[in-house]
This record gives sequence, structure tokens and C-alpha cells, in this order.
Amino acid sequence: MAKETEIKLRVTPETLDALLAHPLLAARRQGDWQSGPLLNQYYDTPERDLAGARVALRMRRDGDQCIQTLKTRGQSVSGLSERNEWDWYPDSAELDLGLLDDSCWPQALADLDKTRLQPIFTTDFNRTKVLLRWERDSAAGPETIEVEAALDRGRVLAGDREEGICELELEIRQGPAVAVLELARELAEDLALMPCDISKAERGYRLFDPASYDLRLQSPAWTADSTVDEVIAGSIRQLLGQSQRLAEQYRFAGQWRLFRDMTTHLTSLRAGFGVFDLALPKSSAQEFTRSLDALLERFRPLVLAGWADDEIGRKARDQAPAVFAAVVDEAGWGQLFIGLALWLEQGAWQLNRPPKGDRIGALALPRWLLAAAAKEIQELRVPNHNDPDAAVSEWMDQQARLGRLYYLLSQFRAFLPVPEPDRLFGELNKLQALLEQYPAVDDEQRPLLLDALRKQGQRLRKLNAWRELNT
Repeated sequence: MAKETEIKLRVTPETLDALLAHPLLAARRQGDWQSGPLLNQYYDTPERDLAGARVALRMRRDGDQCIQTLKTRGQSVSGLSERNEWDWYPDSAELDLGLLDDSCWPQALADLDKTRLQPIFTTDFNRTKVLLRWERDSAAGPETIEVEAALDRGRVLAGDREEGICELELEIRQGPAVAVLELARELAEDLALMPCDISKAERGYRLFDPASYDLRLQSPAWTADSTVDEVIAGSIRQLLGQSQRLAEQYRFAGQWRLFRDMTTHLTSLRAGFGVFDLALPKSSAQEFTRSLDALLERFRPLVLAGWADDEIGRKARDQAPAVFAAVVDEAGWGQLFIGLALWLEQGAWQLNRPPKGDRIGALALPRWLLAAAAKEIQELRVPNHNDPDAAVSEWMDQQARLGRLYYLLSQFRAFLPVPEPDRLFGELNKLQALLEQYPAVDDEQRPLLLDALRKQGQRLRKLNAWRELNT
């Protein structure tokens, strides 16, 4: 068994061509680029038991060589993934079931009849690869890094459906995972790279059954003993990965709800940088918050306008794919998400922060959460006057604070020691939904929405959780 650590980056054909001559790769490559076709047949049962157990089984033909591979499917964030991998080299392209023994076969599939495995989909692409080597400074001194760079161009085929493959893979052969992120970030300085949190196998399953693609990432398992530093790492990693999966699925399917959900997750990601006080100093995240703000300035107006069931709303929904495509074709998209993944891998928010930040970072989740939620509630102004338009304006001016409250309650409300935290979260969600719809309503509907906003503000004030946090 080997552990595969790699990053996948979706690119355009023009970017693939540019990578062949990129000066950074040219300075580090060992020998010439090697190119050849790779044909991969993936297997599963008709019920897709292997996919359910998060493993992939394939037979690859690489020139005259056949390679049978079993892979686990690990978590992937901003394209960086770690998977266990078993490779065998049979004499023919026939699947050898005898190799799939207890040394590699998942316990969850112990009772599976392996003779029911059948071809499900194929990937057919040309790979151009080269070995890169360089010296990297580390705390222990210089270390040698080896990375295989692979440029893949081809297609995934499942029945009569197909999807193109055009991506850069960077796989660690020697050295720490952080080195491949550092390399990707350097390449993203002048190339448009879209971190891709979906493997070729997942793409095949998605073509075979579009409903099979799981957008959800497993949430961190918080406990009352989780520290603020653990919360920062886990929650931002989860939001980052979820945003990327939604972005990939929106690129593939173009469904409006995916664009809206992606924008919601990016909004929560931005809010997450504003609730941890000195445990997450503003200076450590400034480059990301600026980029997220610029990104949301392009996405959120479309989401708000898209609520309307009229020409304006239809126009916003129709414009979203082109706006999204333009954004991911810019270098800033890769710079943001690769940079964030590297920031998490390095624990960069903990570097050079003040002693008070270290103390907050060591606090247990419930103690920190109570203070953080109370601060936002106490500083939130609930309009209490008779001018409805002014009240809406006052609510709109507090969107950032409402976003921080949404982040805190959506992620951690199970640890908030107040009465009915779920109800507090639900009522705040209703308020946010009304505010999002406000710009899209017509003159006839506006009085009804204004009245609903007024009543929702009153309802919030009466909640026991609100009163307890507001004292």
C-alpha cells in the first residue's frame, strides 16, 4: 500500500500548453516531459457498493502495461487530497479478484460477492508528465522535494454521456504535503487554476448517475473540549471544501440553487474570519478577506436579484453562469483557495499572534462561543421605529453582523448554553430570508414584506435565548 497525496487543478487547454513551458517547472524538472495515453476501466456492482464504501477499483492500460488499482476516497480540500492506494501489475487487462483480499479490501464490503463487479465507466486521456525536484527550507534544515507534475487531457465516458478532462495534477513523491501547495500557489501567481475537489472516478460516477455526486463534506466532530484553534482549523477547512464542491457542481450542472448555496458558504467563510478576536488576527487573513469581499461583490447582487420571479430575476439567474465562468478563469480564484488551503496546512493564524490570542485559541468551545454570540447579539440593532424603509436600511447595514451570527449558530449552536438555540437560529434565518428577498419584491408586495420584517424583529426580541444573550 502507498499513500497518494496530490492536488488536482482544473485548467483550460491554453493553460495546459503554458505549463509545458512555464519557467518554474522548467527550472525544477528532471529530464524531459514524457507523454502517452492512459485508458482506465472502473468497476463496481450494479448497486454501486464500492462507491458507497468510498473506494474506487480500476484497471489501467499504460502502453503495454496493465495496472490494477484500489483507492480509498479521502477528504479533499481545495484540490489537495490524501488517499490510500494499492497497485498490482497483472499480465492481462482482466480484473484479478484474487488480489482483492483482506489486506486491502474494506471491512464494510467483506460480504460482497466480488463476481458481481462489472464495468461502470471509463476515463480515456493523454498524460504528459515530468518529475520535479528542488530544495526546500524547513525548521529542520534543507529538505529535498520531489513532485510528479502531470498534464491530463481527454474525457470521462459513461454510456452515452461524457465530460472533458483538462487538469494539472501535482503528486508528492518525496517531502511534506505543504510543499505541493506551495508549488501550486506559485503557479497560481500568473495562471488561472481551479482547485478541483472531485476525482476522475467521482466524475465517472456522476455521469453514470448524476444524483450520485455527494455535495456534503463530513462536519467536524466538535466536543465541549474542542479548543478555539481546533474550531478555526476545522470549520474553515469544512467551509472551504464545501464551497469548492458546490463550485465544481455548479460548473458542471449550472443549477441556480447551487450558485446560491455556494454564495452562502462563501459568505459564511468570510464571516468566520471575523468572530475569533485575537485568536485569528486580522493581519493573518487580510489577503483572504479582501479577496472574499471582492468575490461576494460579484456574486451576492445576482443572488439577491435572483429571488424575483420576473424579468430582473430571470436575467440575474441567466447571467450567473457567465459571471462564474469569468471569475474562475481569473488567477485570483486559484490564488484565494490554494492560498487558504496552504494557510490552514501551516496553521498560519497562530504565527506571531499576541499572547492574548494564544489564550483565546486555547479556550474551550462553549466558553468562547457564549462570549462571541453575546457580543454579536448585544451590538445588533433591532429597528424599533415606524419608518419601515428606514428599518430595512438599518437591517441591511448590519448584514456583516447577521452573517457572523449565522456562522456561529449554524456551526456551533449545540454548544451554546442558552434556551432553545435551534429556535434562535431558525428565527434569524427567517429574518435573513426576508432581507434577501426585499430587493427583488415589487411595489405591491413590498408593504407585506416590510410588515413581515417588523414582526420578525419583534419575535426575535421575545426569544428567551435572545434575552439571555442580550443581558
